[in-house]
Amino acid sequence: MKSHIQIKLFATLQPFTPPSGEKYPINPGISIRNLLEQLNIPQEKAKLIFIDGIKANLSSTLDGGERIGIFPPVGGG
Repeated sequence: MKSHIQIKLFATLQPFTPPSGEKYPINPGISIRNLLEQLNIPQEKAKLIFIDGIKANLSSTLDGGERIGIFPPVGGG
């Protein structure tokens, strides 16, 4: 059974936002790594990952109902 998550991509990742980003269908148990593959986002471009406001990583898994925020590496110096 499909569940849904809310996806918010920031800065240079915004073009990867799916049309269904507010209610993106997932299979429960999917990892962030697999989610990035589905969205065609290179792993190295996803620097900061948050699930419901808590820092996560590529091996974090999703059950459905979460809010996902993904930020690219921040440039500057």
